[in-house]
Amino acid sequence: MERDLKSPTLSKLAELCEVMEVHPLTLLTLAYAGDSAQELDELLDRVRREAEGLGIHFE
Repeated sequence: MERDLKSPTLSKLAELCEVMEVHPLTLLTLAYAGDSAQELDELLDRVRREAEGLGIHFE
């Protein structure tokens, strides 16, 4: 996986996260967020906007 030769299934991702003691969304978020706090904030804002666009609202 690290060399991008294989892609994990969702169940394998869940297993890895269980061992790492993190939520699967944490690992996926970090994979997509890049390497800066600003990119992380932008990604989380995008997720919130897209969820709200699907009718899911957070307080």
